[in-house]
Amino acid sequence: MSEFDIQRQQRLDKIEQLRRKGINPYPNDFSPSINIPKALDKYDGFKEDTELSETVSIAGRLLSKRGHGKTCFAHLIGEGARLQIYVRKDNLEEETFKQFIDLDLGDMIGVTGKIFRTRTGELTIMVEQFCLLAKSLRPLPEKWHGLKDIETRYRQRYLDLFSNPETRDIFILRSKLINLIREFFNHLGFIEVETPMMQAIPGGATARPFKTFHNALNRELYLRIAPELYLKRLVIGGFDRVYELNRNFRNEGLSTEHNPEFTMLEFYMAYANYKDLIQLTEKLFCELANKIKGTLSWEYQGKQLDFASPWKCLTLRESILEYTDLKESDLNDKSIIVQKIMNEDLIMEVPLTGKESHGKLLMKIFETLVEPNLIQPTFIIDFPKDVSPLARSKDSKPDLVERFELYIAGKELANAFSELNDPIDQKKRFLQQVEEAEADGIVKKVDEDYVQALEYGLPPTAGEGIGIDRLVMIFANVPSIREVIFFPQLREIQRP
Repeated sequence: MSEFDIQRQQRLDKIEQLRRKGINPYPNDFSPSINIPKALDKYDGFKEDTELSETVSIAGRLLSKRGHGKTCFAHLIGEGARLQIYVRKDNLEEETFKQFIDLDLGDMIGVTGKIFRTRTGELTIMVEQFCLLAKSLRPLPEKWHGLKDIETRYRQRYLDLFSNPETRDIFILRSKLINLIREFFNHLGFIEVETPMMQAIPGGATARPFKTFHNALNRELYLRIAPELYLKRLVIGGFDRVYELNRNFRNEGLSTEHNPEFTMLEFYMAYANYKDLIQLTEKLFCELANKIKGTLSWEYQGKQLDFASPWKCLTLRESILEYTDLKESDLNDKSIIVQKIMNEDLIMEVPLTGKESHGKLLMKIFETLVEPNLIQPTFIIDFPKDVSPLARSKDSKPDLVERFELYIAGKELANAFSELNDPIDQKKRFLQQVEEAEADGIVKKVDEDYVQALEYGLPPTAGEGIGIDRLVMIFANVPSIREVIFFPQLREIQRP
């Protein structure tokens, strides 16, 4: 037997011994009067060598234990904080004291006693009563404190959470950020809504969907890649300001910035255009920075970010001219752009086929040579029409659309545009998408129901999507999206 198997069997034997004594190793009748963080805060000013008259009851996981004959010091962890307890044999019945000494690290326990501060200055509970709340069958991993192994941290997040306080802090920050976003939009008169996760036709973005099958309906459905078309149906129905904070699913690759299941904020605002959303987005991000970081400037992965207004704004073509050696005249020549891509040996998810439109070639240059340079908050505007099938064309330049993307630290954080509300134009663009997809061997359908909805009239509207996971990465100063998702998707472990 391995050392792990031996320890687990020993813990199983202890459970049997407890049950023979009539002790339930998993009771449910202990009620803490205060949790560990609140106790540490409440009694922070409590002086050394004095005791409170009041008694407290606290629960937590046993993380350390050191005995000295008739006394024992131990540490409990709960809600991300640690508190010392002190057990004396003469304060407990002999059998109860033995049960405490027989505890294993990782066991969940509850204690009742008085608070005091030791001579070394550590806040401590003098235990008067104790009970086992849940017996841990598995020993804590070796070097559990400050657990560093990436695979263990992501696959067994519960170990990561009580081993690494900084991990817990990231997810508390995430929750705070999401709550602040809700407060921001609720204050502006938006209402939060929910739209279908399973869709008959996946729309609102260009991505490969996950497919499923509904037995009762006897039809194929898809996990949504975006809620966009359903949210715009709500605007057509008279909800002028709506937002949704929820999951999207894209059957694509894994990376430090991509997880197939991710959280997106998507919102729509009637009687507004993409320029209005530029102002709103900058205001939102600055408000989040002030409330979460307490400043508009902080370091992200060795680079100083500055959220102070006004943020930089470039057209797509201007950004390519600024960050590459291409000239203005080069951007109008497809052959020169293709040669640039080949000369740079740019790594693309999809290799060139020779059928790419002018706009798609420009986007390949932008995504690989420009994006990594956009460190400070930067709006990129005026995208080609052929890569923006749901955006409104510019009146002055019909081959471009009223769209922007926001980049921070080389990452795309937001995508927004003035919505295309011409049903005839929208139908043409959908048909073009279907034709392009079929050329790539992908089956795609026109969402006729959405086109029909547009025919009832979508008011002038602007919409935006913001990637919550990447936003948390920026605020938490972490390099991988897996650090900000509780349970990220991982490749299956290949066992011999």
